[in-house]
Amino acid sequence: MIRKLSGSIDWILFLSIIPIILGGLATMTSFDSTTGYMTKQLLWILLGCVIMFLIAKSDVRFLRNSKYVAMAYAFSVLLLVLVLFFGKTIKGSRSWFSFGEFSLQPIDTVKLFIILVLAKYFSRRHVEIAQIKHLFISSLYALVPVGLVLLQPDFGSAVIAGSLWLGMALVSGISKKHIAIVFSIGIVVFSITWFTVFKPYQKARIINFINPTADIRGSGYNAYQSMIAVGSGGILGKGFGYGTQSRLNFLPENQTDFVFAAFAEEWGFLGALIIIISFGVFLWRIILHARRGATNFETLFCIGYAVLIFGHVMVNIGMNIGIMPVTGIPLPFMSYGGSHIIGEFIGLGIILSMSSYERSIHPEDVHNEFLGYA
Repeated sequence: MIRKLSGSIDWILFLSIIPIILGGLATMTSFDSTTGYMTKQLLWILLGCVIMFLIAKSDVRFLRNSKYVAMAYAFSVLLLVLVLFFGKTIKGSRSWFSFGEFSLQPIDTVKLFIILVLAKYFSRRHVEIAQIKHLFISSLYALVPVGLVLLQPDFGSAVIAGSLWLGMALVSGISKKHIAIVFSIGIVVFSITWFTVFKPYQKARIINFINPTADIRGSGYNAYQSMIAVGSGGILGKGFGYGTQSRLNFLPENQTDFVFAAFAEEWGFLGALIIIISFGVFLWRIILHARRGATNFETLFCIGYAVLIFGHVMVNIGMNIGIMPVTGIPLPFMSYGGSHIIGEFIGLGIILSMSSYERSIHPEDVHNEFLGYA
């Protein structure tokens, strides 16, 4: 039975996230005294693993069906609309549903729905994808949730959601010239809006978003303390439980946004390097599965998931070392939080399931996919 359950699992892919998970749990354990972050995080991880293995042993080829993809996308848009009216405002952003002790951030699962709908759209139009109309139509699938997320406002999640479209469009065969035209239009529109629409306080928020260290006593305080924590870790770190920045509360959000800085302070450059290498192996295995995808749909989903993880890693670690804007973007599998942990394990489960039928699909099924039958 164990062999049957584990036979098709890519254990290199799964085991590559173990150092990341342990790094997060170790960091929370070192400064956790009364909040119970480590215990709660462990429960979310165990639940995520169960969901991942259940999905991995299921047949997810039904996701190629346009009806199910459309339903998932409509549901994701509905969630983002509802959170604007009934969501809980945390740190100036109305992006959470609150159910007592439990909170849910819809954008964490909505990102997977965006990947699904774009994978379906691009896979069915691989032959005629060079036409500029597909650039605009596909962008609308991303712009609707991006616009709703900006209304919360959640700039970081909006940037990640937009990057999903960009990354998947680049590998789908869309003309780079057409993408350049869209970016040029966006720059012109933003420039006009900056001088004619934005109010002074809105401009100040965007400036602080781009350059958080410009005001280290105000909006840039978190980024400044994060850089101190990372730098003070040195090569080998201060040791488990000796991270002064996090233990003395100089470093805010040390269990979520700045968990990497808290980890690097205690485990140093070598510890941080292990985390980065683990993410590298994880992404390498996903790209490998993308190359082996049974159809374009599987390939594009894997690419989209890789873009999602890579975007989170780049933004989160970047803001921890002071080279990226400070946002509420968690570090996958490491930052505290149930919503993003579950979403990441669901995506991983889908990829593991897809890997069980790599290159084994019948040519007729490929033909049916592009006809919208599958």
